Amino acid sequence: MIGMITGAKRYILSPPRACPKLGLVTSKGHSSFRHSMLNYGHINYLNRDDMPHEEREWMEAASKAEAVSTVVKSGEVLYLPTSWFHYITSLQKSAQCNVRSGVDIEGDAVFGGAAEVNQLCIPSKD
Repeated sequence: MIGMITGAKRYILSPPRACPKLGLVTSKGHSSFRHSMLNYGHINYLNRDDMPHEEREWMEAASKAEAVSTVVKSGEVLYLPTSWFHYITSLQKSAQCNVRSGVDIEGDAVFGGAAEVNQLCIPSKD
């Protein structure tokens, strides 16, 4: 859970099953393992002609990924399911407090779980 103490942030959340579209680094030895290499700030530039072809392909895939967007403001709490991917943009100077609930290996059909992340996002080699 994320409690916003002051300020506001936008959270874009995606379930584990969306990870093939999120441009994640899948090499376990890479310092950015399980992080996206995409600049999601560019998603609004898909109609521009000067976007590099490879970036356009990845951003088009990301724009079709299952996701929910919300703004968390001072005094509000957001539940972030275990293993969900999140992209955060600060909208104001802010402070938050996070609490983790642990790893849910199996998960469920709605929220997914760590097993789904391992199956869909992390190649068996490496």
